[in-house]
Amino acid sequence: MPKSKRNKVVALTKTRSKGFELKKRLHDDIKTCADDYAYAFVFSVDNMRNNILKELRTEWKDSRFFFGKNKVMASAMGESPAEEHKPELHKLARKLRGNVGLLFTNRERESVISFFETFTGRSNAKPGFTSTETVELCEGPLDQFSHSMEPQLRQLNLPTSLKKGVITLTTDFTVCRKGDTLTPEQCRILKLFEHSMAMFKINLLSVWSAAGTFEQLSDDAAPQLMEADDDDGEEDETG
Repeated sequence: MPKSKRNKVVALTKTRSKGFELKKRLHDDIKTCADDYAYAFVFSVDNMRNNILKELRTEWKDSRFFFGKNKVMASAMGESPAEEHKPELHKLARKLRGNVGLLFTNRERESVISFFETFTGRSNAKPGFTSTETVELCEGPLDQFSHSMEPQLRQLNLPTSLKKGVITLTTDFTVCRKGDTLTPEQCRILKLFEHSMAMFKINLLSVWSAAGTFEQLSDDAAPQLMEADDDDGEEDETG
């Protein structure tokens, strides 16, 4: 009688988790990029949004962005002169602390800095965001919404009613004031009215060159968590 496959014993020492394989791939990718690219930048992100990042990756398809697993990336680069994969690379590895990312590129240093000094993207604010302006809605019809949206708008405390099948704001309404800490309800209203308040921006913190130089560009502080956008379920990844 043939042996049942269910009874097959697999030694635990021979199994490797998916997490281990991903870390190993990331470790190898970082080393390969350090060999292939002229520059590496450590950066932080204000108001991280995956949809804007996707556009950025498309525009920078000749470069590589990495997020998360700072310890793995730092280990690949080497955190001391004796361990570093390339001369002076250990100094960049030591900057991988907190909510930061890593960019490898062959574009000229000055052009990279110039690009990110001006590159921004508008995005929806999230709960806890500090309002940058006062937003007010004027009394009158809200033609952009179908009548079925009226109960949802009322749940958000908007003074609405249906008049001849058209949602109408019965009085002027202040969504938020400048300096307010936004609530989930306020963020939802701003999103429904397509009022983007948050600003996506990449801040370059330090740079390493294959010529063996390291330069601190700005403070190490990463003011905002690099969170994934709720509208886009994709997690931050290498690429």
